[in-house]
Amino acid sequence: MNSARLLTIMGSASLLVAGCGGSASDAGEDGSSGVALETAGETVGAESNEETGSGDGDGDPDSGDGDGDGDPGDGDGDSGDGDGDGDGDGDSGDGDGDGDGDGDGDGDICPGGNELAPGEKLIWIANSGEGTVSKINTETGVELGRYVVRSDSAGSPSRTSVNRAGDVATANRLGGVAKIYANADDCLDTNGTPGIQTSQDGGDILPWGQDECLAWFTDLPHSDNRPIAWTNGVLNEQTCEWEDVNVWTAWSDWSPGTAVVALLDGQTGEIIEQVPIPDLPQPWPNWHGFYGAAVDADNNVWLSQLQGQDPSPSWLVRVNYDDFSYDAFEVPEEGGYGMTVTSEGYVWLCGRSTRRFDPDSEEWTSVPLLDGSVHTGGCMGDGNGILYRGAYSQILGVDTETMEVVRTLDVGQDGDDLIWGVAVDFDGFVWGVPRNGSRAYKVDPDNNMIVNTVTGLVSAYTYSDMTGFALLNIEPG
Repeated sequence: MNSARLLTIMGSASLLVAGCGGSASDAGEDGSSGVALETAGETVGAESNEETGSGDGDGDPDSGDGDGDGDPGDGDGDSGDGDGDGDGDGDSGDGDGDGDGDGDGDGDICPGGNELAPGEKLIWIANSGEGTVSKINTETGVELGRYVVRSDSAGSPSRTSVNRAGDVATANRLGGVAKIYANADDCLDTNGTPGIQTSQDGGDILPWGQDECLAWFTDLPHSDNRPIAWTNGVLNEQTCEWEDVNVWTAWSDWSPGTAVVALLDGQTGEIIEQVPIPDLPQPWPNWHGFYGAAVDADNNVWLSQLQGQDPSPSWLVRVNYDDFSYDAFEVPEEGGYGMTVTSEGYVWLCGRSTRRFDPDSEEWTSVPLLDGSVHTGGCMGDGNGILYRGAYSQILGVDTETMEVVRTLDVGQDGDDLIWGVAVDFDGFVWGVPRNGSRAYKVDPDNNMIVNTVTGLVSAYTYSDMTGFALLNIEPG
């Protein structure tokens, strides 16, 4: 799906053509002044052991049937062949019994569908005060690159979203979305200089337009452009590639009737569709916009509003991927700061209370924080029944069914602001990013221990799906 990699700078004029197709610091939002592989299958006839075997996948050196017992039968005592096709014809089926023909026994047509390609595990953290985003290896904590995400470096990036390939889309609060490739092999040589010119670490920031891993930038001339969320796309079972991997965003001009949700083409950044939300309420003074976004298993986007009841209740909005209609659900009391969708299908708002919305029953369940003075913070599920959410200097693990706090992680250190950004990586570690700070913490949730600290960030401010784990968790490949 990297057939179209041209660096595309989408200007505001192009938005008019493709129309159907907070401030720099978030000051005033909360009273702060911050700037805020194992191969699963094999080809029939390929070598699967030390000598040329039948590719039966059982790991023995013979040309057996693939059931692992070393004999030519399938192990069931009948005349069937064990190839999973149910016809007993003695053909060269894969012998795993799942019927998909790939030999891995999982029933999936495409092996490795739930893994990020090329396999590098990343977290992308926005440096709001610097106008950049950092690419960090979650296993080592090493910063692998830092990238300017708007031409003037003054867009105040905040939310980041990571797709199946590990690529990031970053929304600038003051307008504009940038996509950056994770893998240099996907980047396009556009300047004629041999090799790919791209950032190599946190101190290596190339000027705007010179980093060849900037895939595209879409100019959105609106001063309230926060939410960002990739779709999973659709699996092509013939090629085993994910297609139509696009990205949702939203903006407003703060005033009534200006809120718009848009779907951008993941390859080019062009606007596929715009969905005006003219009746979006004003949950806090002089603001009619969206704050966070996450997708569900059907690629629908859910969008939240900050706070509420000042003067109007806030909404949780779902824009439907299939027909671009939208549904609005009033939030009790007030909306949250962070938001996510977990593997159970629940939509979560994390603020002064932890709020769970069940799309099937359309019912809310809410549990307040012990200290509800500030609407902290980001949240993400771990895929095993725990929602991790920021809570002042800590990260709380909340049981997704009982809503009880089952884990408390002590994350904040001297000099830190509140733990604003929260993410789970692909090894199960929990990440905490203090608001407007210079550090990010990798925490082992099993023993409440910080196992790595990333330093050198600049006014970090990220609380969305910065690892891509939330995306794959709600729709495994």
